[in-house]
Amino acid sequence: MTNGIEADDAADDLPQDFGARLRALRLARGIGLGQFAHLLHYSKGHVSRIENGIRAPTVQFARQCDAELEAEGILAALVPLPTPGREPLLNALSLLPTQRFTKTGYDSAAVEKQLEQHLEIFGAVRELGQIAPPSTILPMVTAQAQALRALLSGSGDKPPIAVATLAARVAEYAGWMAQESGDDRKAVWWTDCAVEVASAAGDGHVASYALLRRGLIALYRGDAADTVALAREAQSRIGTPRRILGLAAQREAQGHALAGDHDACMRALERAREFLARASDDQPPGPVIGTTHVLDPVGVVTGWCLYDLGRPRASSEIFAREIPRILPGAIRLRTRFGARQALACAAAGELEQACSLTRAVVADAICIDSATIRSDIGRLARTLRRWHSHPAVRALEPALCLALHPAR
Repeated sequence: MTNGIEADDAADDLPQDFGARLRALRLARGIGLGQFAHLLHYSKGHVSRIENGIRAPTVQFARQCDAELEAEGILAALVPLPTPGREPLLNALSLLPTQRFTKTGYDSAAVEKQLEQHLEIFGAVRELGQIAPPSTILPMVTAQAQALRALLSGSGDKPPIAVATLAARVAEYAGWMAQESGDDRKAVWWTDCAVEVASAAGDGHVASYALLRRGLIALYRGDAADTVALAREAQSRIGTPRRILGLAAQREAQGHALAGDHDACMRALERAREFLARASDDQPPGPVIGTTHVLDPVGVVTGWCLYDLGRPRASSEIFAREIPRILPGAIRLRTRFGARQALACAAAGELEQACSLTRAVVADAICIDSATIRSDIGRLARTLRRWHSHPAVRALEPALCLALHPAR
């Protein structure tokens, strides 16, 4: 197996005594420097420079060392987590009229027929969103949101709550597409609109789910604390359906993994599985909240978390089992988790498999143009640079460049 060379993403500040502690733990287990570098899939020189205090370790490097040495987080605790930048939450403008909506007193067959068609349109747009770029989807959901606003405005003093609920769902989905386009500010704006409309309609479910959307923005921003806090807030709300509770527990697990807290992550994943197993007991009306294309969402999220916890081999094994179970038409989801699988394989030193997966991932990534997936492809490209002289890695460079810098 080919050993790697230096990674490019070293931390800025050298943790005190990290190198000495790493060397002591390695020697205590009777592992030579070359053997240890081979286990980590870094070059011997790279590990030596870290042990001698010449180069700073990354959090990911420290977690892999902890996992190989069974050090229970001792080394990762010596590496400060990067401080994420914070995007200011914008004050949302009202997308829809803010009058109170009622569940009774409205019996318009015309509006009911329009609502039926809007539900079909929204379902079709969500399916299209799995295979098309956000630049295609955002104008469609924006137009539908405005059409629903017009429908509500012309429906009298007591518009049907189902229309308002759908309008909130459309706004929430628009926020997701905005994040996929790389515009976190617009994503927050749309998400806040969804909360405002749902609250006016007396629907707290969308407001709870919106916390997960904000948590996803925090996750991709590298903010573990905010990710966990937002997910826990969603779980603390009285009356939240089990499906949303399960999705919130998954998001919490991702936050704990980002922070390197293995035990808290596993507990959150277990809660997620328990909630989602009973999600059908209290499913709210309207379109299903969250993805419906993954047979075992906890499974793929477990693979995601294990990579962040410094266990890339275990992560790649789970992805290899779970990704084939994602519905074939869900290209966006397959690409998202496929990029993570390739990243895990590369970090585990499975270079041939990583390159094979990367070829498929970048082809789809170019088509769907996802900013969030692009962030993982960037990490994948940096990891593959450890083997920059390998022919398979060199052959991937043009496609990786195109995926990371799409034409506009």
